Amino acid sequence: MATLELSHLFVRYRQDAAINAVHDANFSLSPGESLGIVGESGSGKSTLAMTVMGLLEAKTTVTGSIRLDGTELTTMTERQRDGYRWRRIAIAFQNSLDVLNPVMTVGAQIAEAITRHMALDRESADERARQLFNMVGLEAKWLQAYPHELSGGMRQKALIAMSLSCKPEILIADEPTMALDSESKAEIIDLLKRLQSERGFSMIAISHELQVVSALTSRILVMYTGNVVEVGPTRAVLEDPLHPYTRGLTYASPSIHPFRDMWGIPGEIVITEETQCPFYSRCTQRIPACLHQHPALETIRPDRQVACLRGGIVTLLTGVALNKTYRTAGGAIRACDQCDIAIRAGEVVALIGQSGSGKTTLAQMLCGITRPDTGTAVFDGRTILGNSETRRTGGVQMVFQDPLSATNEALSIEQIVREPLDILRSDTMAQRTAKVRSALQQVQLPHDDLFLRRKGHTLSGGQRQRVAIARALVMEPRLMIADEISSMLDPSTAANILRLLKGLQNLLGFSMLYITHDIALARKIADTAYVMHKGRLVEHGPASRVLTSPNSEEAKRLLRKLGLDSSYGR
Repeated sequence: MATLELSHLFVRYRQDAAINAVHDANFSLSPGESLGIVGESGSGKSTLAMTVMGLLEAKTTVTGSIRLDGTELTTMTERQRDGYRWRRIAIAFQNSLDVLNPVMTVGAQIAEAITRHMALDRESADERARQLFNMVGLEAKWLQAYPHELSGGMRQKALIAMSLSCKPEILIADEPTMALDSESKAEIIDLLKRLQSERGFSMIAISHELQVVSALTSRILVMYTGNVVEVGPTRAVLEDPLHPYTRGLTYASPSIHPFRDMWGIPGEIVITEETQCPFYSRCTQRIPACLHQHPALETIRPDRQVACLRGGIVTLLTGVALNKTYRTAGGAIRACDQCDIAIRAGEVVALIGQSGSGKTTLAQMLCGITRPDTGTAVFDGRTILGNSETRRTGGVQMVFQDPLSATNEALSIEQIVREPLDILRSDTMAQRTAKVRSALQQVQLPHDDLFLRRKGHTLSGGQRQRVAIARALVMEPRLMIADEISSMLDPSTAANILRLLKGLQNLLGFSMLYITHDIALARKIADTAYVMHKGRLVEHGPASRVLTSPNSEEAKRLLRKLGLDSSYGR
């Protein structure tokens, strides 16, 4: 069987010669292996496939190497290349109506491919076509049908039959389930898996549907604007993405995160200079160096490669062995017992537990309000000491459960929101007021002079909580800690506040620690979940697992209890 190797492959369309449609692609495909290629529309997936097939020679300039069993394909003549197509490498295209000739029967088109590449007579080719239709589960009578007479699923099966007609060693399936209904998609997936198992060919499955690639492949390659940004085992990459772009793709997939609300990657694809990171404009953890250096694909874990100057998604905050004991007349209360927690850039972490479990104490140690007895909290490489991070722009901000207790309600709205900036005195008064107006607009509150002059006590509960969020936003936090901010609100107001906050987090890219006892709510917004019980963190991991099937008995019992509070969300 064949081994396919791509080395330093660059592809440029001649009408836009200044931009690489594929930029320095390097990967290999072993005999019998299944490789998935995923990415948004325009990421270069199909261009890569068509270049491997040699179907873009007239439109593109190709540099680099494509080798099949050591033989270089890019230097072949069209006639030589044609000898490899269908027999060694074949492609099942994504748009069956465009690919199939509308004025020829499907059977005649398959037979034509067979007679051209396998040197069989027409009678033998027709028999081969019948065998192929039987192989993909289509009745022979449909060989006499024209493409428009078949359903979408039937046409896709016919294209798969055609692509396998010459017994290729490598099959490229380009969006094989696009625009198909759920039942037809399942049939195509099962068909491709069965045929690969029976025939042993290698397969490259290209799709923007992550569930399709998850079902068909063992290894996955993630592309963005022609760049390979992450490579690794399919399950590992989808469950624990290491590149911010890959994480955005998985968060937008309801099949990967069925309980969460869907949030796309903010911003549009921007074609950048080759001297900068291609994901710079949409990244939640970019640094100045990203604007001046194009990241190379590097191994950062066994079997995991990422193209990121920061080594993939960075850990923004860590708490290590945090302990806090309160002394009372009734004795010592261990509020936090050896608590370890980590929050990554752009991540939403839910901290779940009953009242009195230690959640707020832990949060206050993480932002510096409370000093731990032992242990350390580190933000962006700096040990948190008192208000060292809350007084800094781009640091940590906390939004409290009761906004009235955190602000002076006799102050005007402008004074409440502006207060952190007044303490810093880093801008002129006009600049501070402009930031206040911008923050109020972000939380969907009025920002005219009349509203700015209103007093805090004149606002409703929902408005007060929005003002509290705006007060945090003026400091442009990289981490926001939200402590039960919806528990004092009615369900409708709470839903609006949480939808707003999650939307801001997705748009602005800050990390968030959300403290709650509401499991249904945590399922909606969290990427990672920690479960706290009697001062200890008893479980943590992906929210989709922790909040549905926890491992520890303590977490199971606790979630059963807390489930009563959120049964309306089930």
